[in-house]
Amino acid sequence: MALVFEEIHASPDAKRINEEYFVLANNGGTPVSTAGLSVLVSRPGKRGSVLGQIDPGFLLQPGEKILVVSGVPGRKSQGEPPAREGMRVYHLFLRDGLLRGDGTTIRFALNQMDVAKAVYDKTAPKGVAPTPP
Repeated sequence: MALVFEEIHASPDAKRINEEYFVLANNGGTPVSTAGLSVLVSRPGKRGSVLGQIDPGFLLQPGEKILVVSGVPGRKSQGEPPAREGMRVYHLFLRDGLLRGDGTTIRFALNQMDVAKAVYDKTAPKGVAPTPP
């Protein structure tokens, strides 16, 4: 997969979802558009549910990374969104966070085909569980 979740960061408080964020990278050789991708979340052993679509989306050039934040940028009650030099920030405008504890699977899919997928592991250095070989 060209799109890869490199980092997953849970919010310390469930109400401060602007502090829940993901670093998504394009490791492929061509630009990737996220417009129209479905956002799915599931717990271990569960099918998962669609939380919405990425609209209007963003374009990632090869080697580029972006911070994807769960909350709404203007809502101070949701916490302060992160910022990293040289990285754009994209907000999903969700009411609740995506992470439902350790083992939560986050997927971006197009027509039921996974485009990016990661499992949250709070003990992993960057929050992403290693993928099995």
